[in-house]
Amino acid sequence: MAEDVTFRVFRGEPDEEGVPTGEMVDYTVEMDEGMVVLDVIHRIQAEHAPDMACRWNCKAGKCGSCSAEVNGKPRLMCMTRMEDIMKETPEDTPVVVKPMQAFPLTKDLVTDLQWAYDLNKKIPRLKGPDEMDWKFDQVEADRVQEFRSCIECMLCVNTCHVMREHQMFEEFAGPRFFVRLANLEMHPKDEDNRLEMIKDDFGLGYCNITRCCTEVCPAGINITDNAIIPLKERIVTEYYDPITIVAKKLGLRN
Repeated sequence: MAEDVTFRVFRGEPDEEGVPTGEMVDYTVEMDEGMVVLDVIHRIQAEHAPDMACRWNCKAGKCGSCSAEVNGKPRLMCMTRMEDIMKETPEDTPVVVKPMQAFPLTKDLVTDLQWAYDLNKKIPRLKGPDEMDWKFDQVEADRVQEFRSCIECMLCVNTCHVMREHQMFEEFAGPRFFVRLANLEMHPKDEDNRLEMIKDDFGLGYCNITRCCTEVCPAGINITDNAIIPLKERIVTEYYDPITIVAKKLGLRN
């Protein structure tokens, strides 16, 4: 049986100085069984606010476009079922939907992700053998396969306190790109060494392992334990391990 649901949605855009300005607006629509949050947003657009900006594409949890904050938690709207949201929302309280707070606002629920595209270009690509017949063990392939499931929704970046609270976008690559860097560094055929870049340019040391990025990843990637911590271990071994330092001075290691 259909029932009414009230959404409190952020409506606004940046002012001339780029400062987000707007207000929370309530919309009440009929909710059908099986709906997800994105369905309700689409119904609001159809019945009340056709000018509401909302980014989406596949509606299947594969494109990462419909990232937002629902009841204060970063989520994909297309994968957030209303039946679950209603269980966590107190009675007679609206469901609150806001854009990702770590990124500059474009309009309403849409944020500017240009930073991600720019940073992506700075990461050296995979550098492998010239011959195309790359052979390696299945266990090596399995190790990096997890990282390739990233859909670039940026929810992990949005929940990272280094980005969200301190806005260190110039000094810190953020969890999404540490996943990409781990994918490259752990690839069995990669011949490049990005550790100095990861340490100095991408600021891996700023991460203090809160695991908040792992908790919100819709692809289920263990960002902290499988990507960030192994990268930290490699940097410690390369630059701070006394045995490695002595070996380099003796010419026993490059």
